[in-house]
Amino acid sequence: GRYDKGTLQSIVNAHVYTTEGFGIFNNKEKQALIRRMCKDGVIVMTDSDGGGRQIRGFLSSIIPKDKIYHIYIPEIEGKEKRKEHRSKAGVLGVEGMKSDVILRLLAPFIGEGVQIKNGDLLTKVDFFRDKLTGYPNSSERREMLAKRLDLPSGMTPNALLEAINILVGREEYERLIEELFD
Repeated sequence: GRYDKGTLQSIVNAHVYTTEGFGIFNNKEKQALIRRMCKDGVIVMTDSDGGGRQIRGFLSSIIPKDKIYHIYIPEIEGKEKRKEHRSKAGVLGVEGMKSDVILRLLAPFIGEGVQIKNGDLLTKVDFFRDKLTGYPNSSERREMLAKRLDLPSGMTPNALLEAINILVGREEYERLIEELFD
């Protein structure tokens, strides 16, 4: 929304397009604009609540997979200053994030192109080996890892894998796995 855009534009010099919440689902012009603007890639940053996940999922369905990069804000309890009450989830949205948090999340994208740390992408095979998929307690293990990385709870295995590849890379991932589970 416009408040999220205002927060982002106060921190970075970039084109910021809003979805106007669920309005994106029926706004063909906005969808076309987003598709047109993503030729070099688009970073999607939504709130970590259920609505944000729905919007993120929809955008993933209209933008080519090789052109979309997801940023996940941490789940921080609180309420935005301009609002009278907390959100239903009780956590801050994009608008409520501090500038240092947003800059840390955007750090891999600053400069020329997307910089994947260590250049060695993790795969679903790594997740299976580390019991993050395919085991009875895999979802709990993923939740622990997501929490340790300040990522929102309830991320799908694919979303968590993508976020790890962008944010920390293989070396840091393996260190975290050892620290958390060995």
